[in-house]
Amino acid sequence: MTHPSHTQILISNDDGIFALGVRTLANTLAQAGYKVTVVCPDRERSATGHGLTLHRPIRAERVEDFFNPKITAWSCSGTPSDCVKLALSTLMESSPDFIVSGINHGSNLGTDVLYSGTVSAAMEGIIEGIPSIAMSLASFSSRQFQPGADFACRLVEKLQKYPLPNSTLLNINIPPVSAEAIAGAILTRQGLRRYIENFEKRLDPRGKSYYWLAGELITEIEQPDHIHLPSDIPTDVQAIQKNYITLTPLQYNLTDVASFQYLQTNNWLDESL
Repeated sequence: MTHPSHTQILISNDDGIFALGVRTLANTLAQAGYKVTVVCPDRERSATGHGLTLHRPIRAERVEDFFNPKITAWSCSGTPSDCVKLALSTLMESSPDFIVSGINHGSNLGTDVLYSGTVSAAMEGIIEGIPSIAMSLASFSSRQFQPGADFACRLVEKLQKYPLPNSTLLNINIPPVSAEAIAGAILTRQGLRRYIENFEKRLDPRGKSYYWLAGELITEIEQPDHIHLPSDIPTDVQAIQKNYITLTPLQYNLTDVASFQYLQTNNWLDESL
């Protein structure tokens, strides 16, 4: 197995360069001997999805005296995806062996991954063929990031010893409990989370109206079946409620195989369309 000092890891996030989650993750991996580079947004960029900055310049500045001295850290004015693209093309001398995004302050479960800047930063790595991990702590109030950072060390070691056959994004959610209270790690399928969308109408100091999204999560919701996986495999939404660390493999190819086969076998696309 490759020695940690010979393994290069790029870390990004969407909570910003000074978030406790990314600091805990980066310092823990550096202390374990890995060569760590951090490139994160200069401010919080949550729920930016896979957005890119196209119509204004992107600036990057070195960050000193916040991370472990062994870590090279950059603050970037762009989105999480910008950060990874800039790191891979310009800021790093060579391609990293792994990309780890997080640890996010708040879960990324079920359909949250479609909006998540944390997951999108990791997905950028998968597009480039680099094994990537998205990590989230399933709470906005908890500050117990260390169990997740320790798990990241174990996971990277495992992936070095047993690499995944394809470029697969592992979406990891950590329950917000002590290390002793974690039930274990479990493979899960992507679940479903729905929200009651509520746009509150407010007035600014000049009397002009604006709207503030304040959606409420629907916690009691039936989880959907998967077209390829048996229903007895828990979803990430279900498993996190039982204090399991959830590992959900994701891919960027969104082709709906079942619908494709239906359209193909039923001659749905005929000359009358």
